[in-house]
Amino acid sequence: MHRASLPPVDLDLRLVRSFTAVAEHRHFGRAAAALHTTQPALSRQIRRLERELGVGLLDRTPRGTDLTEAGEVFLPLARTLLRSAEQAVALTRAATRAPRIAVGYTTNLVVTQAVAELRRRHPEADVRTRHLGWNRARTALLDRQVDVVLARMPFDTDDLDVTVLYREPRVLMVPTGHRLAGKDSVTVADFADEPLPRVADERWNAFWRIDPRPDGRPAPDGPLVEDVEDKVELVASWQALAIVPAGEHLDRLRPDLTSVALDGVEPAEVVLATRDGDRNPLLAAFREVVHLAVAPDLRQGPGER
Repeated sequence: MHRASLPPVDLDLRLVRSFTAVAEHRHFGRAAAALHTTQPALSRQIRRLERELGVGLLDRTPRGTDLTEAGEVFLPLARTLLRSAEQAVALTRAATRAPRIAVGYTTNLVVTQAVAELRRRHPEADVRTRHLGWNRARTALLDRQVDVVLARMPFDTDDLDVTVLYREPRVLMVPTGHRLAGKDSVTVADFADEPLPRVADERWNAFWRIDPRPDGRPAPDGPLVEDVEDKVELVASWQALAIVPAGEHLDRLRPDLTSVALDGVEPAEVVLATRDGDRNPLLAAFREVVHLAVAPDLRQGPGER
């Protein structure tokens, strides 16, 4: 059949985006994870795109996935097509009032990459960020100081829409010279009599002090603190130990502190929270890019660890 007589093809941008993800990752599994889909679904999308184009784009190999000659030609064109589509959307939306979103993040959580990607995809939008104290996620949302928050549980989720992004282990933070420093792991019984700092939030105390303990006994009271920095100083000065998220990496910043794996306790949850029923269109866009805010070594969904 002569090339000029081929019927026109209406490309589905979702299929094009799936192809570029596989082409960039050179691996169906990693591409599926990046797109928040399954490998079988992604494979079906690629086959559908290849049928529509009438050519093979990808070759699976024992080491991953390679581009065919046709795939090498199509990849830069696909990227240009996606950029043009994003620009068309952005310019069209810019014809109306610029949408706004305020992104909140609590202690030791980073949203820089996700916010940068949101701004790239939506240059017409007013995207702002705001750091919040560890206990300010709910209040800041309901007071409309922010529209979305990356935060650690636990907190009251009434009137909020909360999605678990990933789970991270809890670890025990101790001074470097402590008797437990250097151990591969510890259990709650190993520090049962050691005081742990308290905060003015019983829900938080119950989870982060493991109070009451598995045997029903209350956790020994430690000093009352308001900020993470105060907790760190208490541990460094040998006044208390502390249970912290592994992702905080506080011991990397302080040579006088170290962390020990904590066995037998459920992991902590990092969540994305918004107001229940909020229809801000940028919320859906932020949900698409928020995986960029997750530490690479912790990019696992609920139940995958």
